[in-house]
Amino acid sequence: MQEALLRSLTPGVLGVLVRRGADFAAAEDAVQDALVEAVRTWPADPPRDPKAWLVTVAWRRFLDATRADAARRRREDLVDEEPAPGPTPTVDDTLQLYFLCAHPSLTPASAVALTLRAVGGLTTRQIAQAYLVPEATMAQRISRAKRTVSGVRFNQPGDVATVLRVLYLVFNEGYSGDVDLAAEAIRLTRQLAAAIDHPEVAGLLALMLLHHARRAARTAPDGSLVPLAAQDRGRWDTTSIAEGVEILQAALARDRLGEFQAQAAVAALHADAPTAGETDWVQIVEWYDELVRLTDSPVVRLNRAVAVGEADRPRAGLAALAALDDSLPRHAAVAAYLHERDGDLATAARLYAEAARKAPNLAERDHLTRQAARLNARRRA
Repeated sequence: MQEALLRSLTPGVLGVLVRRGADFAAAEDAVQDALVEAVRTWPADPPRDPKAWLVTVAWRRFLDATRADAARRRREDLVDEEPAPGPTPTVDDTLQLYFLCAHPSLTPASAVALTLRAVGGLTTRQIAQAYLVPEATMAQRISRAKRTVSGVRFNQPGDVATVLRVLYLVFNEGYSGDVDLAAEAIRLTRQLAAAIDHPEVAGLLALMLLHHARRAARTAPDGSLVPLAAQDRGRWDTTSIAEGVEILQAALARDRLGEFQAQAAVAALHADAPTAGETDWVQIVEWYDELVRLTDSPVVRLNRAVAVGEADRPRAGLAALAALDDSLPRHAAVAAYLHERDGDLATAARLYAEAARKAPNLAERDHLTRQAARLNARRRA
């Protein structure tokens, strides 16, 4: 509970410090120090106004760091600007911070990484997994981004495409990772859609709603994962599906196709099927072909291999998979599924076990381990 509260307050506290003149890197360090202090002291002495407490402590930590650095006159000015004690006005700065972190002085990749770490609250490890790079590589990228913007005034917002990429990755981590950030990503994307008339913003919102609509059916009562084909479709949120489809149709009608609209189209086809067996896999392959053209992403090609295996036959899917690097995350899991569909249970069981060892989270590891055990039991029967 305390962790969730601190996570929800972090963007607002960071926004207060930035608006009061702190450069972003120093402000983030100060906020992190304040969070550590909160974890240490709040259980025994919880504050009446948590946000005001965090702002006060973070600002003092920022001032301490500044005094140790340079510019006596500037230090004295900052002291004069210390926020007065008492309740802090409630202002939602989160979306603004997303834009400010997408600073023109940063490459899009660095801006996304910095925002996910500083504002989105993801760990370096989670960001590295999203980008399919080693954790050490991502740590260096984030450190370089901080150095680049050190001392920079955050008054030049970045572009929409970078902010969309951040929101997409935050949603993905919330949807399938250890920290629930999906609802927050949807909330911010709704804000962005209300402020900007952009088909890809609408496409991303539609994609989030269509995926989120299936969330209640994705896990069993014991917490284990339920694959899409086995989900109880009666538990899907039909209101969110209808809203997502309506938003997507309006975006596609503008004939400015982007990757989020194409992904949402795939999700809509899954949502439209009354049963797994009635899924229009041929159309899904066509949309994946569009996504490959738009992104040339290895992850898209991996998902396309599954769709090809369903639309044509498992061996066609395996042929598509053979063109991809087998070190790609979830490659072994996809190969296992396609081999099982092709009747090669021994190979499928071995690959499920291999995929389980590489799984990014406990729920996925347990699911893949059970798949391997199920096939081994069938082979012995």
